[in-house]
Amino acid sequence: MARSMWRGAIQFGLVTIPVKLYLATESSSIGFNLLHASCLNRIQMKVYCPYHDEVIPRSETVRGYEWSKGKYVVVTEEDIDAVPLKTMRAIEIEMFVPASRESGAQFVKQAYYLEPEDVGAKAFYLLKTVLADEGKSAICKIVLKDREQLAALNPFSSTMLLTTLHWPDEVRSMEELNLPEEQMEIKPAERKMAEQLVASMTGEFDADDYHDEYRAALMAVIEAKVAGEQPVAAAKAEPTKITDLMAALEASVAAARETRRSGEPAASKTAASKTASGKAASAKAGGTRARASGKAQAEEAEAPAKPARRRKTA
Repeated sequence: MARSMWRGAIQFGLVTIPVKLYLATESSSIGFNLLHASCLNRIQMKVYCPYHDEVIPRSETVRGYEWSKGKYVVVTEEDIDAVPLKTMRAIEIEMFVPASRESGAQFVKQAYYLEPEDVGAKAFYLLKTVLADEGKSAICKIVLKDREQLAALNPFSSTMLLTTLHWPDEVRSMEELNLPEEQMEIKPAERKMAEQLVASMTGEFDADDYHDEYRAALMAVIEAKVAGEQPVAAAKAEPTKITDLMAALEASVAAARETRRSGEPAASKTAASKTASGKAASAKAGGTRARASGKAQAEEAEAPAKPARRRKTA
């Protein structure tokens, strides 16, 4: 049975809704151990006290805050629970905003499921229903992991999802990045072809269609090494050159349409797009047939019959 990691209440005006908090995600990444390179034995991380010059068990450690150079004050769990802040045991709703959240609230850190206590179930689902019907998110604050965190509360399936957000001072500035958007000149033909590509790849998102391909590929490498075989490195993807952009778009549209006709799952669309880019590169090298096909598609895009074709592939 799932174990709650926090217990408190949603504070909604003068309404108090007792809830439990559960982690909504878990890591499935492949774990590695640190080994001594000379003997390949696993190393141990030990807690060492330089004052007593000995290794000590973690049970003998306490949490301390350095208030002056070399001077510490011990902070216990009881001290933390006694912090005079409402958000220690409450999800304090500050305001409601449109659910699109396009002003910095997209920097998500962690997601949590909420479970209402029996006494607060009606109020919990009343709030969930209103948020869903109004298309709103609740911006709130909560203390988790020894610090107050900004969060958003949203309806999700038969519960609500609390997603913690980064504070504004945690979001790095983009001023040092090279972002020459205003210098880019996009030709009408390129835009139309990109629109066709987006339309051809538009569909309903189903998370079950997607899998961690990196994890599977890494396991294949590990299994090959266990079997004494040498893993084969994948070919590196080359960035599309500006002169190849139109050809790459044309080939991508053709590949996306073929994917739709063959009824392949959405998860394979990315691979199809990468294959299309490869076709575009070989077309430039000497495939006049591919370029001729691309020109035909461009002419088709300009023809009066184009809208009907877009509705068919969208």
